[in-house]
Amino acid sequence: MLTTIGDRHGKSAAQVVLRWLIQRDIVAIPKSVHADRIAENFEVFDFELTDEEMETVAELNEGESQFFDHRDPEMVKWLGEAERET
Repeated sequence: MLTTIGDRHGKSAAQVVLRWLIQRDIVAIPKSVHADRIAENFEVFDFELTDEEMETVAELNEGESQFFDHRDPEMVKWLGEAERET
């Protein structure tokens, strides 16, 4: 769905997500070491998502992080142990 919305605006899925965050007044700090992606991250101010598109992106939320939960004691323990191993 993000790609479909991006195609409508000539943007990538990542740009759609960044724009969605901006329109919700959420500060996003994208990171990349690739010059083309860094430039792409700045190209989110020349379009706006419609109310319908904003809702579509919001509905993609499954209420579950795709990353780790830093409040989970087991994950905190694992991270602490991983840091000592390096």
